Amino acid sequence: MPGPGDPDPGVPDELSWPTEDDDSGVFEIAPEQPTVALPEPPTVQVQRPRPAAAQPPPTPRPADPPTMRIQVPRPQPTLPQLSPPQRPPVQPEPPTRRAMPERITPHNEPAPDAEPDPPVPPAERETAEAGPNRRKPLLLVGAIVLVVALAGGAVFASAKLDWFGGEVALTTAPPAPPAKVSLSVKGVAGDAPTPSASGVSAALAGPAAAGVLSPLTGVVIDPATGTALWQQGDTTPLIPASTIKILASAAALLSIDHTAQLSTKVVQGDAPGTVVVVGGGDPTLSSLPEGTTTVYPGAATLDDLAAQVKANATGPITEVRFDLGRYAGEGTAPGWDPADIAGGSITPIVPFMLDGGRLDPKNPNSPRTAAPALDAATALAQRLGVATATPGPAPSGTNQKVLGEVKSAPVDQLVENAMQISDNILAEALAREVAKVTGQQPSFDGAAKAVEDVLTKNQFDVGGATVVDASGMSPQNKIPAKLLGQILEVAAKPDASDPRTAKLRPLLTALPVAGGSGTLANRYQQQAASGKGWVRGKTGTLTGVNSLAGVVVDTDGKLLVFAFMSNSPGNTDEVREALDVLAATLRGCGCA
Repeated sequence: MPGPGDPDPGVPDELSWPTEDDDSGVFEIAPEQPTVALPEPPTVQVQRPRPAAAQPPPTPRPADPPTMRIQVPRPQPTLPQLSPPQRPPVQPEPPTRRAMPERITPHNEPAPDAEPDPPVPPAERETAEAGPNRRKPLLLVGAIVLVVALAGGAVFASAKLDWFGGEVALTTAPPAPPAKVSLSVKGVAGDAPTPSASGVSAALAGPAAAGVLSPLTGVVIDPATGTALWQQGDTTPLIPASTIKILASAAALLSIDHTAQLSTKVVQGDAPGTVVVVGGGDPTLSSLPEGTTTVYPGAATLDDLAAQVKANATGPITEVRFDLGRYAGEGTAPGWDPADIAGGSITPIVPFMLDGGRLDPKNPNSPRTAAPALDAATALAQRLGVATATPGPAPSGTNQKVLGEVKSAPVDQLVENAMQISDNILAEALAREVAKVTGQQPSFDGAAKAVEDVLTKNQFDVGGATVVDASGMSPQNKIPAKLLGQILEVAAKPDASDPRTAKLRPLLTALPVAGGSGTLANRYQQQAASGKGWVRGKTGTLTGVNSLAGVVVDTDGKLLVFAFMSNSPGNTDEVREALDVLAATLRGCGCA
């Protein structure tokens, strides 16, 4: 396992960033602008009939079968009427649909159905009369026919319409082929101009003054140089809510091998027929069958664990116990609201549970059980043919016979999962693992101290921070926006020469995408829509608390880091939108 200062192998050295407009579900993908080739204007050639006096009498021609005719109202004649030779108009082809490039719709937005082309109305089948004074109406009628044909989608490869001794030649270019679309993810421009502090300050002046945000603190940083481009009370500690998960996730990435996994074991008990499940700190263990997706991608399954135990047990199983000795202290943190436990935001933190304690494993916002360990152990017992389970210690290490073992996804993937859906249970589990590897007690107090110690050891300034839990559920947490900005700045440096950057890089891909994924999937829809796909950020929400910290690419291709914190008592939706507008303003800044 690499030490806290060692770079993690396999972490990308260069930052990749999405272009505008995604729907991969995670990145915005910008198609090339489709080029639509319009048909060349039709060429109209008109042969005017000679004057009646000099014109020889027309030679009658055999009549062709009648096709489309156009009726022209007959004015009172002032000149003798002439009987024109009859030639058939061209029968138009059936209306067709012009091929258009397929629309790339971001964010799983259903593509709107294309409007059908209007049908060509049937022409009245009567013979038109003509005379020398009909020239202007005939040209007008010819133009109307041409417009109707084009609007209906009819394609005339080569045709001639002959009215009353004149010819109208129609030539229309074939429809353009579909535009070529390139689906790509482009890297951030290395030579993009850096916004000036005065430019950023001027751009944010209006959005930051929104009364609904007060009090607001924050910082904007250029990660390439570490320069702060905008600051407002950034050293003042405020309640962070779930943006504190950035601290716990950073500490985990800095101190734990990224490939490490959390293990759940079942061992042979001291008495015959007794087995003991040993909680290993994996809250993602799934109660659903293998291959069924839950809120935790890559989770191990209880079915797999039970099958191993059945295969390896030497006799009938008559008793199931569960050992929770991996963690210490209380299961709930100071300041947690009991209503949050009943409402499903959190559950007591224990080292053995199923689906993060959720009653519905597929719903991130599902209500949770108040007894996660007992429920999980009972579910295992019933799979082993035992009615219930009871708490009890496992035999000592030298006497353990392992009957079954399953493992979680790797730590870097657990970090991504915790950040994407803002999973409180997973964040607390990661903080306790930080405590385990640093020699602290795996409790709320020990985990909080371990997170602060790891960040301090890695040269982050935790002065003024008060860490009570890793999930942000406690209003007793207080951190400055500057600390959030510092961590993200190191994660977003343009190269991995700093060993901290190599380890923290997964923080960036773990951030939800504005309008695209995680807790930002349904945001950036109105005033902040320009930030959709270009802003990535960790959200935080409690009563009277809203925060947003992440990264954004501006219109010049420059990557910027930001952290905004508001402890406003205003309407939550309005405060969230105002924070989104701040980040979207940075996207459209330029701000030289």
